[in-house]
Amino acid sequence: MGKRLKKSRYISGFDGVRTLAVIGVILYHLFPYRMTGGFLGVPIFFVVSGYLITDLLIQEYEQNQQIDIKAFYVRRMKRLYPALMTMVLTTSAFVTLFARESIDKLRGVIVSNIFYVYNWFQVSNHESYFDKFGNQSPFTHLWSLSIEGQFYLIWPLVILIMLKLIRSRQTNFDILLVAAFVSALLMIILFKPGQDPSRIYYGTDTRMFSIVLGAALAFLWPSTKLKANLQQGPRLFLDGTGLVSLLLIVWMFFKMDGESDLVYLGGMFFFSILSALLVATIVHPGADMNRLMTNKFFTWLGKRSYGIYLYQYPIMIFYEQKIANVANHPWLHAVIEIALILLVSDLSYRFLERPMQHFDYKQTFTVLKEVFTKGSAAGPKRVWLGLATVVVLIAGWGALDKPRASVSQRDSQDLQKVISQNNKQAKKQNAEPQKKKTVAKKAPDNKPAKSTEKTTETAEGELTKSQVAQAKKMPVTAIGDSVLADASATMQGIFPQMYVDAKVGRQVRDALPILTSLAQNGKMSDTVLLSLGTNGPFTPDDLKQIMQVLGPQRKVYWVNTEVPTQRWQDQVNQDLAKAEKKYHNLTVIDWHSYSQKHPEWFYSDNVHPNPDGLPYYGNFVAKSMLNKS
Repeated sequence: MGKRLKKSRYISGFDGVRTLAVIGVILYHLFPYRMTGGFLGVPIFFVVSGYLITDLLIQEYEQNQQIDIKAFYVRRMKRLYPALMTMVLTTSAFVTLFARESIDKLRGVIVSNIFYVYNWFQVSNHESYFDKFGNQSPFTHLWSLSIEGQFYLIWPLVILIMLKLIRSRQTNFDILLVAAFVSALLMIILFKPGQDPSRIYYGTDTRMFSIVLGAALAFLWPSTKLKANLQQGPRLFLDGTGLVSLLLIVWMFFKMDGESDLVYLGGMFFFSILSALLVATIVHPGADMNRLMTNKFFTWLGKRSYGIYLYQYPIMIFYEQKIANVANHPWLHAVIEIALILLVSDLSYRFLERPMQHFDYKQTFTVLKEVFTKGSAAGPKRVWLGLATVVVLIAGWGALDKPRASVSQRDSQDLQKVISQNNKQAKKQNAEPQKKKTVAKKAPDNKPAKSTEKTTETAEGELTKSQVAQAKKMPVTAIGDSVLADASATMQGIFPQMYVDAKVGRQVRDALPILTSLAQNGKMSDTVLLSLGTNGPFTPDDLKQIMQVLGPQRKVYWVNTEVPTQRWQDQVNQDLAKAEKKYHNLTVIDWHSYSQKHPEWFYSDNVHPNPDGLPYYGNFVAKSMLNKS
């Protein structure tokens, strides 16, 4: 059988591009608040896919005057489907056996991935890509594979129609460029500032522009028709364009933020154009970028990039679920996770992806017959078949099962109820005129701790009568995240004149407009309590702006973080300690050190104080504030 495409080129530099993309994605998932733009690795994959698939389809049409669409589907399925289904089913089996708190909607996850519509399943279930806290799904990252699967389904038909009806490459390029602009414009139109952008992040309609830009490039820049010998001027121009594009891509990995308005108001489209420019310079045989992006390391990673992308998220999530305190040694755990990802991906590439890509599925029945009829020679195959059967059965059990809520799920439900009740109470109490406020009635769980408790810390943290009287008269403005939302009833019980604005998932930067509004409207107290940092670190500029809004005359108290399951815990607390030395009116309340050896004070997430821990939290924070007053 002859070569399917006689003139096709293998462009080794694409392995380097894939390596760049997958490194960005992995580092983003490991360190989302350091490599803030690493999620942009996905548009790179999209651009490369759009270019390669379109270029190959055009070559096939020009050689044969037709496109074998059925053969195209078979090649894509053999390349992608076995590893995807293996990852989905083994992860589902693992969840069923060892991580049942993640079993919710497992049936829908499996089915939607089988049919490559998982991104729309995420949209319909209002799943956030940017929620880095709480019970994360090990399947979150598969949205992009669904978009690519949908692209592979329709694209050979689209290209065939375009090539038959419109022979001009320039016209086809123009049509696809307009289509990319329409997709990018749809992203801009649907984006709502201040709202979670996950709908447009997951949507096929709002993300297709990256793939279409790559496809458009294939019409204008066919890999088999570019001149290998270029004069020095054009060659230097291409090399300069490629280097600038590469440097800007790396810079955006560190500087862009997935929740920044700029990303959805043209930033991601601009990044996709940079990716297309980089691809164009690597494709051209007369430039030097292909050689720059080619080496053994890039080739090894690039060939395994699909598996690396597939397995990274479940490995990270399951590993971190079993490690009680990732924050203690974040870099060590990151190295271990990367090593596990590379190991699993290499095994997948060697023993699953490559063999299944070249397997003749017409021989499936023959192979199964050999497994069941031959003697010891078929032993290894029997083992693999047995393991596969067990995995499928366990995954199916998980998909059909409706287990009782786990401890962590019950804790989460209890916490949500507490926060909901607290928010209602805080809203009511915030609305009362200051002069009419009286001490809020508290549930027994929220009463200040008594010295009759067993631990010595309770006695040390108990408020004196004079401090209780002082707290009743002290107006306080408190802004925070879910930890403050959890503790707001306790805090308002101690400080009846406390104004509380607390929201689940709030980042430090999100507090700035709230504080600005309160200050401008004369509603800011002279004493301010901040409980922020649970959901991620902040930049020096974030803190500078907050302190400027609050001004040097107000007393500012900031409760540091106890979030041992996240890498940013120590970064947040270290930055707060530095800030305390810089700003004379800022006092850091070291809840982290005070509570660290008391896991019994927290819900199972090890972050939010439970009913037993709330009195300790309230007394400790209050005493820290009152001692400084």
